[in-house]
Amino acid sequence: VLVSKYADHLPLYRQSQIYAREGLDLERSTMADWVGKSTALLEPLAEAIGQHVRAGAAIHADDTPVSVLAPGNGKTKTGRVWVYARDERPHGSGAPPAAFYRFSMDRKGIRPAEHLKGYSGFMHADGYAGFEELYRSGRITEVACLAHIRRKFFDIAKATGSAVATEAVARIAALYAVEAEARGQPPDTRAEVRQAKARPVFDDLITWLQSELPKISGKSDLAKAIRYALTRLPRLEIYLSNGHLEIDNNAAERGMRGLAIGRKNWMFAGSEGGGHTAAIAYTLIETAKLNDVDPQAWLCDVLSRIADHKITQIHELLPWNWKA
Repeated sequence: VLVSKYADHLPLYRQSQIYAREGLDLERSTMADWVGKSTALLEPLAEAIGQHVRAGAAIHADDTPVSVLAPGNGKTKTGRVWVYARDERPHGSGAPPAAFYRFSMDRKGIRPAEHLKGYSGFMHADGYAGFEELYRSGRITEVACLAHIRRKFFDIAKATGSAVATEAVARIAALYAVEAEARGQPPDTRAEVRQAKARPVFDDLITWLQSELPKISGKSDLAKAIRYALTRLPRLEIYLSNGHLEIDNNAAERGMRGLAIGRKNWMFAGSEGGGHTAAIAYTLIETAKLNDVDPQAWLCDVLSRIADHKITQIHELLPWNWKA
């Protein structure tokens, strides 16, 4: 039921209908009870995954809206699901990749501050203002996302055929070509390749955008895209000299993909508690998938053992330590 809902995006009412065709009378309320109790039992495992993510030198962060049913009136409020991902495979690290999810009923900056309490290092993220307090603390260094910058120019080029937007996309493609060459190399090698090949392209992109901005209408979408790029590029520059960092925040965006598909099917969380349940389930299932572990086989085994397992040995049950 957990895997069908959170990995295969089947809402509980559809699962109930599927089971009914097989002659099994499983009410949605019964399955909801199973989901709640199972995730409560598995929460220490999700917390251990969160500790592993926060132990990384660099993480990826993102959030997305989720509708939550408001009790009593049948209407919905907007909550947020946050993801914090650690993926060091691009620079050849053996550290297991993992994704840690959290849920909140608002998007206040205090939420990521709570989720990342005690963390210090680099954080790849979009330009969300709520993260600024984290950067001001001095514990966390921002790394901006080139994919967000590219997307704005790509959309304009596709919609209008703008020569400036098209050239911006081409210049950004040159930076990604260097990344393809450096992928999988040790951090020092990646930094050397970037300094030699990406640095001139990066610096020239900023100079060129600065020269193009005065030539176009300040209120146009293209001008907005250029101003956004000129604001964000200086906050990305650090990746050029640090091979542990990435050029974009795609690791976090990939972590939101499954949730985005699921959200189209189950439409809303039934309650605030349901949002927290979903965060635990996504932490477990998405991390299993990142480590090429069958989430159903893993969860089936873990659920049969976790009640008697020592909390001090919880790391033994993590997906990257588990053997079928």
